[in-house]
Amino acid sequence: MSFLELKIPPLVVGFTCFLGMWFCPAVLVLPLPGIARWAGFGVLFILGFALLFTGARSFLKVQTSLSPTVPTSVSTLVVTGIYRYTRNPMYLGGLVMLSGGALFLAKLSACFFLLFFVIYLTRFQIIPEEKVLRARFGAEFDEYTRRVRRWA
Repeated sequence: MSFLELKIPPLVVGFTCFLGMWFCPAVLVLPLPGIARWAGFGVLFILGFALLFTGARSFLKVQTSLSPTVPTSVSTLVVTGIYRYTRNPMYLGGLVMLSGGALFLAKLSACFFLLFFVIYLTRFQIIPEEKVLRARFGAEFDEYTRRVRRWA
């Protein structure tokens, strides 16, 4: 187990990535009119929030833990609702919201932070979570991972 596994909550990672996007140099600026930037940001932010909210609501419905730093507290494997299409709707929602931020900033250099978000969460959050879920739910989790992708 690596030092960073399950240590930094995904919300903190996402906020840090947004700050990085905000302060990164505008190496290449996309020539988008203000209304397109605002509209794109709004649509992506709302879509991302809907994914995040829907995933969280599914956990709350079955009264299982939402704590991303303590996956051992999960009591139920959620495979219905939005989880039929993506194994990580809350993380995907964060990525979509960040994409809205990148579009609003119109900096091509901000896309680096989108890639960082995916790589970091996959390595230090999702893979460790999956180890715990595999140990806890066994064949049921393996079958689920065969049917549903991580970042769908």
